Amino acid sequence: MCDIFMLFNEEIMSKVSYYTPEGLKKLRNELKQLKDVERVKASRAIAEARDKGDLSENAEYDAAKEAQGMLEMRISKLEDQLAGARVIDESQMDTSKILVLSKVKIKNQTNGMEMVYTLVADGEADLASGKISVNSPIGKGLLGKSVGDVAEIQVPKGIIKFDIIEISR
Repeated sequence: MCDIFMLFNEEIMSKVSYYTPEGLKKLRNELKQLKDVERVKASRAIAEARDKGDLSENAEYDAAKEAQGMLEMRISKLEDQLAGARVIDESQMDTSKILVLSKVKIKNQTNGMEMVYTLVADGEADLASGKISVNSPIGKGLLGKSVGDVAEIQVPKGIIKFDIIEISR
């Protein structure tokens, strides 16, 4: 009985994602757009295709139904993400270790290149703006590290070592 409870508890915990207030608002807005606007468009496209006659040979109808199915899958995925979404209170976070929403300055030991990343939830990742997912190989390798630590990160070409130079919020 305890094993089943632990597995269930782990499954629930694995669905929790941490977001900034802005990231959570963006997620909610996307879901609202899909439900209120895109769903209506998909229904309209199906109705228009249906009006064109024989459904057994109507490629437009098939395409519209497939698009609706993809839309419903995206809506379902967003609803699952929102169900497990939590906003992070940055004022309560430990700045001595790398956590979600930590801004980290690291130095590649091989080439001396310095980089600054902010660790975020999957849905907020944007490499162009320096935001990497906590579930990316680098994100996972940095979590829990402190200034002065060395993060050894497995990448396809081997292991890259990064010195942790600075952690901020």
